[in-house]
Amino acid sequence: MKKNIKSILSWLALIGVTFVLLSVFVSTGILRVYHIQILMGIGISMIMAMGTNLVLGFSGQFPLGQAGFMAIGAYATAIVTKSNPTYAGFYLSMLVGMVVAGLVAVIVGFPTLRLKGDYLAIATLGVAEIIRIAIVNSGDLTNGAAGLTGILPFTSWQLVFVFVVVIALLMMNYIRSSVGRQVLSVREDEIAAEAMGVNTTKIKVMTFAFAAMTASIAGSLYVGYIGTVVPKDFTIMRSIDYLIIAVLGGLGSMTGTIVAAVVLGVLNMFLQNVSELRMIIYSLALILVMVFRPSGLLGTKELILSKLFSKKVKEGK
Repeated sequence: MKKNIKSILSWLALIGVTFVLLSVFVSTGILRVYHIQILMGIGISMIMAMGTNLVLGFSGQFPLGQAGFMAIGAYATAIVTKSNPTYAGFYLSMLVGMVVAGLVAVIVGFPTLRLKGDYLAIATLGVAEIIRIAIVNSGDLTNGAAGLTGILPFTSWQLVFVFVVVIALLMMNYIRSSVGRQVLSVREDEIAAEAMGVNTTKIKVMTFAFAAMTASIAGSLYVGYIGTVVPKDFTIMRSIDYLIIAVLGGLGSMTGTIVAAVVLGVLNMFLQNVSELRMIIYSLALILVMVFRPSGLLGTKELILSKLFSKKVKEGK
């Protein structure tokens, strides 16, 4: 019990110190407007990549439709805040986006998640394209291919930081729960999991819906950060970007996902001045990591502070 309390307090201290350091850097001008924008982009990437890793790394499914659920959240915020341009409207739009994304994920999840591998990837990609095309053809509600502009800047780096922390904690607790153990059993051997009484379809749909709702939250934060939203922002390349972060960090490691999002975000920032070579260097860096660390930066390892206290107790004995 004492070990758990120490671990919780240590995590709270780590989160608090990180927040204070960022606040000091912003207030003293070390991090300027450009850096704050990069910081918010990294945070949104973390949320999206954690959702992707939850489905791909922990449940063993291969999704390519996260951009579609991100679009749902983005357009929900853009539409609702147009008529209610307040923070109450912003949080209401976030809730609406989560509900809609969750419902869509459940509806499409039952038939598509019976598929595996490449077939599932193609099916989820098709779902994302259906969502995008539906947005394009929704008339004045979404303003078609031209998108919506003039969205107020509701998203701040503090808000993104809070959502990253909350979503990371929710996902880690989900994975470590009894349901999470069933998710891992489906990843390891679906047939054996069914033989042990696990409702594999239900587990996969629940996980898929959870990831879809987190993608919707990221979409709401994204539109409150960019100030405009167009359907072309949510193509397959958007899903692949977050898939790369999940794979680079290590499938089955939320800590790795967070580290990879920071590494790639900082790398992109430094490569802005060499735009002609940026994608070449970026791709080369990914190739080198995959060659020398095929399991990702952290593999399946997590940063678990409770282990530190376990070691101290053993050393004391």
